Formats: sequence, C-alpha cells, structure tokens
Amino acid sequence: MAYGLDDIDLAALKDPAGIFDLVEVVGNGTYGQVHKGRHKRTGQLTAIKIMDVTEDEEEEIKLEINVLRKFSNHRNIATYYGAFIKKSLQGQDDQLWLVMEFCGAGSVTDLVKTARNKALKEEWISYICREVLNGVSHLHMNHVIHRDIKGQNVLLTESAEVKLVDFGVSAQLDRTIGRRNTFIGTPYWMAPEVIACDEQPDATYDNRCDMWSIGITAIEMAESQPPLCDMHPMRALFLIPRSDPPKLKSKKSWSKRFHHFVNTCLIKDYQHRPTADQLLQHEFIKDVRSSERKIRIELKDFIDRMRKKKGESK
Repeated sequence: MAYGLDDIDLAALKDPAGIFDLVEVVGNGTYGQVHKGRHKRTGQLTAIKIMDVTEDEEEEIKLEINVLRKFSNHRNIATYYGAFIKKSLQGQDDQLWLVMEFCGAGSVTDLVKTARNKALKEEWISYICREVLNGVSHLHMNHVIHRDIKGQNVLLTESAEVKLVDFGVSAQLDRTIGRRNTFIGTPYWMAPEVIACDEQPDATYDNRCDMWSIGITAIEMAESQPPLCDMHPMRALFLIPRSDPPKLKSKKSWSKRFHHFVNTCLIKDYQHRPTADQLLQHEFIKDVRSSERKIRIELKDFIDRMRKKKGESK
C-alpha cells in the first residue's frame, strides 16, 4: 500500500463507552453520521463520525484512519483525536467512531444560507478560499487528493478558523461513482476529468481536480448554491464534462479578480489548470493578508450572531 501506511487492527481499538457521550447529530458524511460528542472526563466537545464496519469496507476504513492520523496535523484540517470500536450484537456490524476536532460554527454551506442575500462578502470568500488552498496544498504535498471539496466539507470554528473535513477515504482510493452502485458524494462540485474517468477507461486526472471543486465552492459562497444544482444528479454528471465551465452569474456584484480566480480554478483541461500553490499566488488570494484581521473579526461577529439566533449559548 502507498505512503507506508500502518496496518491497523480494528478489533483491538478501545470501546468508546464511558469515554465519550453523543450529544446530537450534526450532519452526514460520505460514509456515516456525524455527531457532536463530549469527552466525559474533560467536557471537551468533539465531532464523532460513526460508521458501520462491514467486511468489504474494512480496508477503506483503515485507510481513512491512516490518512487522518498522518495528515491532519495542519491548521486548516480538522484535527484527528482517535478511533474507537463499539461492538455490536452477533450478526450485526460493529461501529467505528472516528473522533475529530469539533468546529462549532458549522459549514460554509450553513454560513451562506444564513447570510444576507444568501451570499458571503467577497473578502470573506477570498479568506476562506485561501485557507482551503493552504489545507489542500498540505494534502497534495503528501500525495493525498481530497476529491470531495464542497461547502459542506469546509467547516469554521467559533474564532473563524477554516478546517477541511471528510478527506479520508476519498483521498487515496480511486473510488468511482459506479463501484458501489451508489452515489459517492454529490456530482455538482466534481471536476469534468473525474467524471470522465468513469466513462472512459483511459481517462486520467490528478490533484488539480481539487482546484475545480474550490472554484465551484467559491461560486456556492457567492450564490448560495453550486451551478446545475436544480438538475437531477445524473443529468449534472452528464452535463459537467460536456458543457463550458460555469462562471459567476453577476458581472457587477463581484470584482474582476474574483471573476478571474473562479475562471482560473475552472479551466476545463486540467493540464492547464494551476496547482494549489500557484493559486495561492493569485491576487484574489494574496490580497487577503492586508485585511485578514478585519475579515476574521467580521466573520467571528457573524458567527456569534448566527449562534445567538439559533439560541445556542456559548
């Protein structure tokens, strides 16, 4: 197996009983439900992804644990705390609990839905894109492709830090849509070359497929939804490789450099698309530095107001 991954004995993992309490369901990942959890001894909040351990997915689960363990040591990736196994009755699948850093402000998708005009401010978008690019650059340096970047997988902490999640299994396995006869992830953010790999056995892609997904996520932050989202997923899958790249709808609402950034992420031929490190040098991203403190304060204030509206106490 690539990257010198360690072999993990799932059966030897500890039972989470008495260590963590589940508080509430906060979302659904590609492979399982995500709960808000609490560490019993310290009271610290965590995110706990719970998955059934089926025999045919055991290798993929081990791979996810390995990827998280090795590559979550970056400020733009949600920190991995550990894995546990909850034994089930005979004849039922055991449950794997993956325990991660809890990001209390939720996802970028949540943020956009509560924002005025269902759009984030351009400065906020550039800051979030920069942080995502930093996290993705770290993954790519370690030969990991995320393959499922979208607003739902970009989380924020209460202090407006940006964290990528759900890159585990999608990172190192060439999992295709048809392999398990189910949709793996949603197609709206998928790069045309990744979709083409399903249709043409000789097609290829590389880590620049993540740049396409970042471009679509930037549109999602500006327009509250990705392009083609009103279409059936199968129709979107058909259209993405066959259509011109999407653009921001409004010319007037956004700066030239934001338009240019989106168009650069969404270059159709991935061999002409820039890498994460190249995009970090784009003026739309580089200019964040001068107003970063202001952006963080504004975002934090927005997050606080959003949580108060929901009636959450600090």
